[in-house]
Amino acid sequence: MTQVLLSDNEGIESALRRFKRQVSKAGILADFKKRRFFETPQEKRKQKAVTARRKKRLY
Repeated sequence: MTQVLLSDNEGIESALRRFKRQVSKAGILADFKKRRFFETPQEKRKQKAVTARRKKRLY
């Protein structure tokens, strides 16, 4: 769970910026978007193969 503690003179904008940075580093939103819809095992295998092909092409 991501937490941001405010210091005495810290504004809400900077705290929100820190929170967003922590959430993106943790990959929470990406994971949420990935799990938003049910994906069958066949679709998972296809996506894994496509990702592997992309990575192989880049290197």
